Amino acid sequence: MSPSRFTLGRFVQIVADYTAGAACGGILIVVLLQVTSRLVGHPLPWTEEAVRFLFIWMVFLGLAAGFRTVENARVIVFLAMAREVTRYLAVPIYVLFCVGFFILIGWTGIALVEQQIMMNEEAATLPLPMWVIGIIMPLSSAIAILAIIESVRSRRELIAVPEPGLMQDEFAREMLHADVSATGGH
Repeated sequence: MSPSRFTLGRFVQIVADYTAGAACGGILIVVLLQVTSRLVGHPLPWTEEAVRFLFIWMVFLGLAAGFRTVENARVIVFLAMAREVTRYLAVPIYVLFCVGFFILIGWTGIALVEQQIMMNEEAATLPLPMWVIGIIMPLSSAIAILAIIESVRSRRELIAVPEPGLMQDEFAREMLHADVSATGGH
């Protein structure tokens, strides 16, 4: 992928990865402000709520970012033991259930945002309407669906179930690496 070409993967990376990183940096700054203000005897009341809101955004965006690089948890043991037809269907099953999950999260998020707007909810210590926090649910769901599409397009081999022999070889390599790491190479 050339750096000058704007692709779906690049869009998802910018929106999910960088925004989640910015939320993480914001958490760091706000926590430092919180600690410093308490040390000098003038605690800032809004910092706890700000950290909570930034954390919510970071988690939802990080979830979407993980699907772009296929770093989500998957249990492939049963699929690997299944018949060849089921292994062949692993990618469509993955896509169907993941997209279905994010459609449900997005739909629930939209209902939450509508309720927050209708009730005119505001944060307790920040001059911020709560829908600004809740909007991350439908936004991250849309980003995650785009990330799933991108991962199927560019990283399909990571989603597909490996052949049973390959899986055992990979497991043996991981166990050897873990053993070497745990013993310090001895």
